[in-house]
Amino acid sequence: MIVSGVVRDTAGAPVASAGVLPRTASGPLPATLTAADGSFSFDPGPTATGRLRIRVPGFADAEYHWSVGEPLIIVLSLARLADDVTVTASREEARLGDTAARVVVLDRGALQATPALTVDDVLRQVPGFSLFRRSGSRVANPTAQGASLRGVGPSGASRTLALLDGVPLNDAFGGWIYWSRLPRAALERIEVVEGGLSDLYGSAALGGVIQALSRTDAPALALEASGGNEGTAAASIYAAGRRGDWAARVAGEALATDGYGLVPSGRRGIVDAAAGARHWSGSLTLEREWSPDARAFLRGSLFGESRTNGTPLQVNDTAWRELSGGGEWRTRGAGAFTFRARHGGETYHQTFSAVSADRASESLTRRQRVPSTAGGFSLHWSRQAGARHTLALGIDGSQVRGRSDETVVTGGQATSLVSAGGREWGLAVFGSDRIALGSRALLTLGARLDHWSERAGALVTTPLGSGAASSTVYPDHGSTIVSPRASLLWHATVRLRLTAAAYAAFRAPTLNELYRSFRVGDVLTLANPALTAERLRGGEAGAAWSAREGGLRARAVAYVAEIEDPVANVTLRTTAQLVTRERRNLGRARTRGVELDAEARLGRRWRGTLGYALVDAAVARFPASPEIEGKRLPQTPRHQLTFGIGYRQPRLCALDVQGRASSRQFEDDQNRLPLDGYFALDAQASRPLGRRFDVFAAVENATGRRYAVGLTPIPTLGPPRLFRIGIRLDSSRR
Repeated sequence: MIVSGVVRDTAGAPVASAGVLPRTASGPLPATLTAADGSFSFDPGPTATGRLRIRVPGFADAEYHWSVGEPLIIVLSLARLADDVTVTASREEARLGDTAARVVVLDRGALQATPALTVDDVLRQVPGFSLFRRSGSRVANPTAQGASLRGVGPSGASRTLALLDGVPLNDAFGGWIYWSRLPRAALERIEVVEGGLSDLYGSAALGGVIQALSRTDAPALALEASGGNEGTAAASIYAAGRRGDWAARVAGEALATDGYGLVPSGRRGIVDAAAGARHWSGSLTLEREWSPDARAFLRGSLFGESRTNGTPLQVNDTAWRELSGGGEWRTRGAGAFTFRARHGGETYHQTFSAVSADRASESLTRRQRVPSTAGGFSLHWSRQAGARHTLALGIDGSQVRGRSDETVVTGGQATSLVSAGGREWGLAVFGSDRIALGSRALLTLGARLDHWSERAGALVTTPLGSGAASSTVYPDHGSTIVSPRASLLWHATVRLRLTAAAYAAFRAPTLNELYRSFRVGDVLTLANPALTAERLRGGEAGAAWSAREGGLRARAVAYVAEIEDPVANVTLRTTAQLVTRERRNLGRARTRGVELDAEARLGRRWRGTLGYALVDAAVARFPASPEIEGKRLPQTPRHQLTFGIGYRQPRLCALDVQGRASSRQFEDDQNRLPLDGYFALDAQASRPLGRRFDVFAAVENATGRRYAVGLTPIPTLGPPRLFRIGIRLDSSRR
């Protein structure tokens, strides 16, 4: 026997490509999608009854009971803000309408609609998101790929924690993020939660958390492949199969680009070349599901990349591998348990050079090799306690070992070997209570106790030739830090939510900041083994409103935060040949601002988004260099504006236009090296070829205007126009 039905909207129009997820008492059945006329059907086997859930972007989820022989007519309502779901804001699945934090969710449809090639460029559409430098991961050195939210990021280390299915993505040694490790075809959605979240996630969540969640549907096959100018070719794949209680998923991505020239044409010399990149990533996940409430998985992942950084002697490459796993178990009596564990290793190579003033020659100054290993675990428990309380407890642990091995080169000859490194470990416990205050208010109280320690730090210098080796052993240091949070959510009306929160957060310095020096152009930045943890205290208040049936959503958040001892690259001296900086704790910085965003659906075809962020981030106190007090934090624009316009005609085409504008920011702590504001426009058009295939054409920076992304002190330019054509396949579309 076959179960069949039709899905419609409230106006009676059919809803195509809606996900139909049927279940029986013994487990899930294969998922399917509605056809162009909204119809669907599935074979339940020997089972006569069950339940099914309907999911489709833009509509509220619906759940129905089915029986063999009884056709279903399902009517979907447009989604309201409160119907979205987040797992990141509370480390467990919760309705967005019951979350006091500001959360932005980019679902699978939004990820496919963006013209951007890389995930970090997709995230640029989120107001308040920025990278340490304006150049994305397509050509930027990975050590500059630290993410920042709300202006909390005066140096290259990321002040935002990035996760993939609950497992950290931030490089354990340096804190930066390899965005290329995320195959776009394998992503279900990305959640961005802003504001200090150390009460849940500990170090690195100073400005917020970005979590990518993988697809789990099976059987399924998804592929995206494209090619364009600058010798750019990219492919991303997701394949999954299921047999009984077992499932296997494969995800992978590869990209190659010849890149573009970084130096303005009027200042280029013989040594200047295009900055190109090659990367590949792959993972295999095995999963066992005992019931809808119990599953476990094991994932093996590999990643490799190589880059040319604008001159023949400046290159870098990375080899990375990780084994991770975990599981979920939900019970009626004991509550819900979630477990994650990981262990991996990485080897990073980079070379540095000095370029002559006329850019006619360069000389190698350092060769660097950075090996590191890292591991960790987390255990989280939650349970409903009576009618008003939801309790949660957890424990996290982590450890990283790493060092920077350098060969110092002078006059073309290796003169010494320098090795510096150490070990960091951390252990934390945390808990929270979500308290229902009547039917319209929700109070959340939480706190986390972290202890982190840096041990066995040492610097060893070995001359090549005459002279004895010297060594310096640094004292162990660490800290125990409490990160509390209190938030209040009040449903003022059915469509209006008011929120407020106060919190504290922290970030421990990375081994990279403690021990690894680096050079970019004529700027040398020194490590500092005496760095201490950054600490943030902040608060925010906001409002979210949605029109009837979800046709219009709007949100506003105002926030303020003070950061004690933020790590920044402080200028020590400047000469005609070299600018020398050192990582130092500034004293105190202040960041405050406003974030606005809105989304509108104009009929069934058109959709528009608008976002704005005002960020006022400055040095509040620095007794060691009082002349920079009041200066704006480096790499932090005051104004950011984003917008998007989308059109959908399922049988004909889809059109998407996205734009972003950013005001002036500064390269340096002294605000002497300004980077002018810029505007970028991206566009994409796609056309279906049957139910499973699309062809598309996309253009990034459609105006072709080049803008500065760095001053070293030679200007470094952002990307020119990139045009791509490609094809998408997704077997889940029926």
